[in-house]
Amino acid sequence: MIHQEPNSGTARQSVNLDRRSALKTLGVSAAALGLAQVAAGQGRSSAREGGGAVPAHAIGWSDGEFILPELPYAYDALEPYIDGQTMRLHHSLHHQGYVDGANRALGRLRAIAAGEEPAAMAKHWSRELAFHGSGHSLHVIFWTNMKPGGGGEPTGALADKIAADFGDFRAFRRLFEAASNSVEASGWGLLGYEPLSDQLVVFQAEKHHDLTVHGVVPLLAIDVWEHAYYLKYQNRRSEYVEAFFEVIDWDDVARRWREAARSEA
Repeated sequence: MIHQEPNSGTARQSVNLDRRSALKTLGVSAAALGLAQVAAGQGRSSAREGGGAVPAHAIGWSDGEFILPELPYAYDALEPYIDGQTMRLHHSLHHQGYVDGANRALGRLRAIAAGEEPAAMAKHWSRELAFHGSGHSLHVIFWTNMKPGGGGEPTGALADKIAADFGDFRAFRRLFEAASNSVEASGWGLLGYEPLSDQLVVFQAEKHHDLTVHGVVPLLAIDVWEHAYYLKYQNRRSEYVEAFFEVIDWDDVARRWREAARSEA
């Protein structure tokens, strides 16, 4: 099956808003786009740029627009589980396309709010923001959910929480893999924190935003669009999902969970 990808050649729209006012004006919550969780990428070393901390502005939003953050490791650092060519194309072309699309939609919605474009276009551009904005935020989470030498099982409080909510780690992994492998067409397998019940939940996203559980904060995300794995695994999605568990950065997942749970306290 062929999936239409975003146009990576579209120029970014310049949006002179700070993060808070932009999201407030458009009625789009930071939680809905996952922007509150993007900040977990801070403080990582960037192997691509020769080391050093990832600055605060390189986490997906800067100077009033969405941006493509640098990876905190080299493109080939996750081999043999995820190949360098896939990572390069996935990050520099596919993710950039979502960044461009999100900025374009954000700019058009601002213009509608200002009375500069027809109100009838609000439905279209809201859908575009949902698709591209969710694609951007989930990719930011996806990159920082992985690290060279990752894998294994979580420890400490996160391990206890997984055991409490799923029975044990094997049960969680079984459910996460089943959800990820059964996403129809393109989408994501997700572990999230549901604040109303104070529970961890496994769910799916079709494309980037359909089937979303509103209010749930994504903690662990695996991209199961074909562009994420097809060069190495072809149609063997289940092998890719299994390999993903060899590169998960459980410290990153635990940090996201602590921040999400604390914000709801």
